[in-house]
Amino acid sequence: MKAALIQLNVTDDPARNLAGTVAMVCDAADQGATFVLTPEVTNCVSTNRAHQHDVLQHESDDITLAALQDVARDKGIWLLIGSLGLKTGDADGRFANRSFLIGPDGLIVARYDKIHMFDVDIDATESYLESAGYRPGEQAVVAQTPFGKIGMSICYDMRFPLLYQALAQAGADILTMPAAFSPVTGAAHWHTLLRARAIETGCFVLAPAQTGEHGSAAHKTRNTYGHSLAVAPWGEVLLDAGEAPGVYLFEMDMDRIADARRRVPSLANRRNFAAP
Repeated sequence: MKAALIQLNVTDDPARNLAGTVAMVCDAADQGATFVLTPEVTNCVSTNRAHQHDVLQHESDDITLAALQDVARDKGIWLLIGSLGLKTGDADGRFANRSFLIGPDGLIVARYDKIHMFDVDIDATESYLESAGYRPGEQAVVAQTPFGKIGMSICYDMRFPLLYQALAQAGADILTMPAAFSPVTGAAHWHTLLRARAIETGCFVLAPAQTGEHGSAAHKTRNTYGHSLAVAPWGEVLLDAGEAPGVYLFEMDMDRIADARRRVPSLANRRNFAAP
């Protein structure tokens, strides 16, 4: 099957971002992709919480979700919206970082809220406290499609291999890892982590990413690593998108999953053990 990763450089204005995202998804479908994936925070990249409260919407009102559901239906494709920043109505005002799998009828097949929050001090000049603005999810998700089961995750999740073991044990064939990755940690860890998750589980790993500098003159900007990646179950990199925004197509041979798991049956050989 032909799939496509959409690599974006979005601003902190969801309305401004939408036209470009829709155009890229349509372009991917017109080139024959039947499964299209966008990055984490497809609607808005911002580090300013007050600005996010001004521009983000609840799921039922979100313009990006509604428009991409229409595109999926019009083009007859499966669409993974890597994630959207959404209001939740929580008393503490925190948002959800939520991924959506949309079917070719335009309906939502599955939702996943990012479980692991990016609370880190990378160096003296770069730190993040995602949990201050976003509430963590609690439920792992595997969704059924005609071409295989999809285990959903988002960005920082990829550093927690037990999540992916659980997704693979639940039948996942494809692991989605949309991201807005730091350039510092991206250069050090991105390829290694994604290839490791594929090798450990015998799954395809699909990781559409944000790239470049984001934000606006009025608000603090953020940089992301790019390098949207598609990895085969044996660990081969099928696609590395580099740093340019765009539509990146590749082929997935689903028979490679069974072949990788036959050669190294680590899922079948897994044993429970007592912790030290």
